[in-house]
Amino acid sequence: MNAWRDRLNRMTGRTRFVVCRIFVHLAGSDVAPLLGILNRTAREAIDSEGDLEVLGEGLVEICQSLLQYDEYWLSAANEGDVFWDEGEAGDYFNELFTDSAQRYLSEVDLDDADSNEPLSLPVTRNVVVMLTVAFEGEVPELETNLADISALKAGLKALINLHYQGRLRGIQVHFSPAQFGDELTNDQLLQYFPELVPL
Repeated sequence: MNAWRDRLNRMTGRTRFVVCRIFVHLAGSDVAPLLGILNRTAREAIDSEGDLEVLGEGLVEICQSLLQYDEYWLSAANEGDVFWDEGEAGDYFNELFTDSAQRYLSEVDLDDADSNEPLSLPVTRNVVVMLTVAFEGEVPELETNLADISALKAGLKALINLHYQGRLRGIQVHFSPAQFGDELTNDQLLQYFPELVPL
């Protein structure tokens, strides 16, 4: 039934919107530098007041960093939906934003980021990156199960391509923990990210 409706909507020239969220869980003592990249891109996004081009460049940098850190990937998950109405796509995008922001320690505290912290901060062994995007058209690499290493690599590369093709309509990046010194324990992973599937 959905395939029939998709064909009908295509024939009538309606725009197809996809909203999807990807979770990538990295583990190991060497994943902490990724938090620096994530915090810097978050700061740039806030400074740009949500400029889509700046957000897109930040997304590209994050995806490239995740691809470089692939040996630390431990688990992943993804979800999403297809819409033929921009308003409904926007509502779902906002719903995912609210859900991501409520995950454990995923809000960046930029007021506290520049304070003089002691150098002996505990180093987290777990980082979860949540990438949510809205785009126009079809991208098979993102509309499939990404809980597989090769599929996840293809999905991250597809996100990079979407930016350069100018097809992204919304971008959100959340990560847990949100700053150095915070720790995401294995118990918290199970509690706040139950959808993660081992890779």
